Amino acid sequence: MQIKSNQLQRHLDAGRFAPVYLVSGDEPLLVEEACASIVAAAEANGFSDRKRFDLAVDGSLEEALAGAANLSLFASKRMLDIRLPAKGLDRKGSDTIRRYLGSPPPSTMLLCRAVGLDWRTKSSAWHRAVDKAGAVVQVWPVGARELPRWLDQRCRASGLQLDREAISILAERVEGNLLAAAQEIEKLRLSGRKGTIGADEMRDAVGDSAHFDTFQMIDTAFAGQGARACRMARVLRQDGIPIFMVMGALVNQLRRAREVAAGGSPRMPRNRAQQVKRAVQRLGADRIDALLRAAAVLDLQSKGMLRGDAWQSLERMVVAIAGGDGDGLEERADYLRAEP
Repeated sequence: MQIKSNQLQRHLDAGRFAPVYLVSGDEPLLVEEACASIVAAAEANGFSDRKRFDLAVDGSLEEALAGAANLSLFASKRMLDIRLPAKGLDRKGSDTIRRYLGSPPPSTMLLCRAVGLDWRTKSSAWHRAVDKAGAVVQVWPVGARELPRWLDQRCRASGLQLDREAISILAERVEGNLLAAAQEIEKLRLSGRKGTIGADEMRDAVGDSAHFDTFQMIDTAFAGQGARACRMARVLRQDGIPIFMVMGALVNQLRRAREVAAGGSPRMPRNRAQQVKRAVQRLGADRIDALLRAAAVLDLQSKGMLRGDAWQSLERMVVAIAGGDGDGLEERADYLRAEP
């Protein structure tokens, strides 16, 4: 069965636990907090023997599940807490978990947690088996629009009162990084501040903890948010991300957009496919072709074969993808040609 993350606590409070839980999502903080809720509820209901396994370092799933029904002398129930790799389970692991779920020990609860689980995995045989035998909790990330409300709720839960401008400042400083947001809120709580925290106090209290990855920046540009995508590109540069990695991912996305413009259906997650389709409608095939040619010029610039700052050119390109003015990089190639 599928359980929405905001309904998980209600399910746990009912005390009727599933034999297996799979918690997955792209935001590590939210995945870990959902798992912590399951662990706390299980321990309160007698699952006192908890064994942890990380399949990336601790061996196979078969080894983790071996002796699942054999309890210690001092425990009547056991929890097996297994961290899965982002790619999910291989064929052997899939066969193992499906055999296990065919007749799970009544005294054992299986908790599988995964961050960044590949979207293809959700149609796999083992994922369907978990869905049928137990509970799948998909934890969705907090979007930019929902972030201020999420921050306000978390602050209130920590006994803090922030005015609207302070919430906006906090959202801007930690955008894209919920773990940093949680840490900043905890620091505010420990500081013992009283009363309503305003904008000036918030500016003094928090640093710029924004952190993004390449795909977030690309998705933001394709969503038509040019200014935000530029800011994310600057953070990537500050984080030391090689520009060739950013360009490789960006060109792949542009090629998918070109395929969509030609009537094709390249494989990609549903939400990204919808985003690319809207970008194609906004840009058109000719503009996408021009962006691909400009990307080739930017590649030469990043290799030192053209003058100029490749990261600044990248910023102009993401603005163009978002629907802003063209960056003109392709037309300026001869002018930018590096001296021999």
